[in-house]
Amino acid sequence: MPDDVEALKRRLQASETERDLLKLMVEKLTLQLARRNRSLYGTSSERFDSTQGSLIEAAPLDEAAGRKATSKPAANNPQINRSLPAHLPRETHEHRPQATEAHHDLGGQPCGCSACGGRLRSIGADVSEQLEYVPARFKVIRTVRPKLACTKCQTIFQAAAPMRPVSRGIAGAGLLAHVMVSKYCDHLPLYRQSRIYAREGVDIDRSTMAGWVEQVHDLLDPLVAALGRYVLAAQKVHADDTPVKVLAPGEGKTRTGRLWVYVRDDRPAGSSAPAAAWYRYSPDRKGEHPRGHLARFSGILQADAYGGWGGVYDSGRVTEAACWAHARRPWWDLYVEHGRDDSSLAAQALQRIQALYAIEADIRGQPPDVRRHHRRARAGPLLAEYHDWLHAVLARVSTKSELAKAARYSLARWQALIRYVDDGRIEIDNSAAERALRGVALGRNNYLFMGSDDGGERAAALYSLMETAKLNGLDPEGYLRDVLSRISDHPVNRVDELLPWNIAGHQLQKAA
Repeated sequence: MPDDVEALKRRLQASETERDLLKLMVEKLTLQLARRNRSLYGTSSERFDSTQGSLIEAAPLDEAAGRKATSKPAANNPQINRSLPAHLPRETHEHRPQATEAHHDLGGQPCGCSACGGRLRSIGADVSEQLEYVPARFKVIRTVRPKLACTKCQTIFQAAAPMRPVSRGIAGAGLLAHVMVSKYCDHLPLYRQSRIYAREGVDIDRSTMAGWVEQVHDLLDPLVAALGRYVLAAQKVHADDTPVKVLAPGEGKTRTGRLWVYVRDDRPAGSSAPAAAWYRYSPDRKGEHPRGHLARFSGILQADAYGGWGGVYDSGRVTEAACWAHARRPWWDLYVEHGRDDSSLAAQALQRIQALYAIEADIRGQPPDVRRHHRRARAGPLLAEYHDWLHAVLARVSTKSELAKAARYSLARWQALIRYVDDGRIEIDNSAAERALRGVALGRNNYLFMGSDDGGERAAALYSLMETAKLNGLDPEGYLRDVLSRISDHPVNRVDELLPWNIAGHQLQKAA
């Protein structure tokens, strides 16, 4: 050790600096490990119901900053309707008590009393219901076209062959729809479907079904293009992307492609326009892909902080709206990593953001002007306080800490985050796009990877139609079955008539 006091001070200062850096590194690595463990084994819910916490000086939070979630009704609540759906067919099985042949009722059933020999009469019945399952079944449709010849002129007449969804294929519209929905909606790979059908005595090779998927994609391509035009005609679009594994030909390994989704859903702002989701595939995540997808779009784009969106905003046609769910996520990770301590700064940030969401819950479904008025009056002051609080956090914590990183995330995007206050069309977050990608996340856990880039294109097309059908309250399989039975001979210049909301209207007219 040096004898010089100044040298000792410098060595001590260097040691303290090194210690602080190591503490930050440990904190960062611990947080990364907690995030990974939570992504692999934990719940994806980020529900935060705490109503207590502290400011930087450990002062109590304003109780109005949070709102407790209402509890769900108990399972034995008598107000819950547990009756089986009325639309299901009923099959009645009557179980009569033992009776003698001494007497018979009007239906010819014996009704003699087995105790005294008298006549039994009906005084009521106990009725109970049991839900049963009837397995799906295959059937063969035989198309017969008789040939008729004139006895005088010998002219032969025969009806034209009906159009098939797959040219010269054995699969009908119902089977094709079932295969598509099983693969892209129920996440059953084709080889699993092949095994299921084999148990029913029908052998369909998965390569045959892969050919059906390709032919159905080609058949539905004009309809998907019409869906894309509808989505991009909106004033506001939600956008997001997710990775998918794609088989690299000849390499024996996979690479990472991307599925992009663009969602038009203005129902929270009181709009009656149908909701729709349009998916696109790309072999990588370069910014040129979203720029190409949105080349004809002009309006508000609500998305996350991915840098590739910058080229879209630079065009001058598109206005950025950021997502408060993404701004909230770093604080949630810190809150969980620190044992859900309600006195922590992370809990403090979550309380403030929760207050903003409580306002949105009150005005959901209202017209844009009403939403703008409430946001300016109620959310505006909360956002101003939160902005000052973020700067105060940065002044009190290390600039390299995770707390500072979480605060800087919001401050760097502040104008895009608060843009929703002055525009009632914008949502507080990008949940519409994230919800649309949940099915993709479930599917890739089952099929593991896509066979090629063409497979990614086909998946994007079918995801588009199925997710849009669900957004409009339609059964995806019933919708695809209806479309595939009609699209072969449907005029291509009227393909918009086959979009889900138009199909739903057509079905309602037929039912009436």
